[in-house]
Amino acid sequence: MLDVVNLLIYGAIVSAISFFVILFLTPAAIRSLAAKGKTVPDAHKQDKPLIPRPAGPVIMAGIATAEIVLYLLTMNAAVLAVLLATAIAFAVGYIDDSRVMPGWFKPVALLAAAVPLVALNFLYPGEVHSDSLNLIFGRAFIPLLYIPLIFVIMPITGNTINSIDVLNGVASGFIIIATIPLLASIAIFGSHEVFLAALPLLFAAIAFYKYHKFPSRIFPGDSGTLLLGAMYGALAIAGSSEIIGVIALLPAVMNSFLFLASVKRIVEHRQVKARPTVLLDDYKLAASTDSAAPATLVRLIVADRPLGEKEVGYKIFKLAAFTALLAFVSIAIQYYVVIVRL
Repeated sequence: MLDVVNLLIYGAIVSAISFFVILFLTPAAIRSLAAKGKTVPDAHKQDKPLIPRPAGPVIMAGIATAEIVLYLLTMNAAVLAVLLATAIAFAVGYIDDSRVMPGWFKPVALLAAAVPLVALNFLYPGEVHSDSLNLIFGRAFIPLLYIPLIFVIMPITGNTINSIDVLNGVASGFIIIATIPLLASIAIFGSHEVFLAALPLLFAAIAFYKYHKFPSRIFPGDSGTLLLGAMYGALAIAGSSEIIGVIALLPAVMNSFLFLASVKRIVEHRQVKARPTVLLDDYKLAASTDSAAPATLVRLIVADRPLGEKEVGYKIFKLAAFTALLAFVSIAIQYYVVIVRL
């Protein structure tokens, strides 16, 4: 257990490392990727400008540096588990950035990101995660089910952030909003070390959003979105905040559910021939009238009337803010039931 002074000092150090590494390295990454021709068209813009991709290595560099420093300061197994889980998710995404992989690859490969959480908790019992699920109205002791639950959470959180990365700035902005209630929950129900480990995620997303926001100067790629999502899931597990994490991620989870329910199989978005939205002559997005087009969150948002890309992004942020508020309400209820009443 860290004292207040060390908590503040360590928090400032890891937050600054994550933020400034990404802030200063991203412009160089933009130039390097553009020079190497590693670009993709921004499909929702006039003339479809070529945008450098992926930013995953830069995001990973900032987060990994911060987490390594934190581990050396605390020697805490949970910090190491979060770092390793994030690194594995990054590797999975980078492979997908480098070559076209089948639809099953990402969800199956992300199972490996759960291994550090399970293995290190076996070596250091109770230090990485508990055997209880922290429900809103109490705790459920499920030692036999909790490990399979970890192998479910990691692919889901990684892929939900990946699937919502369809518009400029949405993935990074969404993570910023969703991480705030997660941090609050970890501060109450988790450990000081896991709380500190969560700070680099927030500040990495803030720094990256500067370049990813509309109009984007760089895209995160699968390596960026998978590492952000998987790290979020690992922190929720290590911080005894699984349900809070799910509530804060509801818009992204709903987007994934809508897509899978309509497509009825695991498939890459780029492999779907019928697009969920169409780009009009005025560069606004409208819902597709093709019955074969998959259902997505963006398609639902523009179902009423066509909207510009920036407008759709802000609507997604409003949904994220609403579910973040629900997460805070859930935290208050959990605090009363689990800590005050008991």
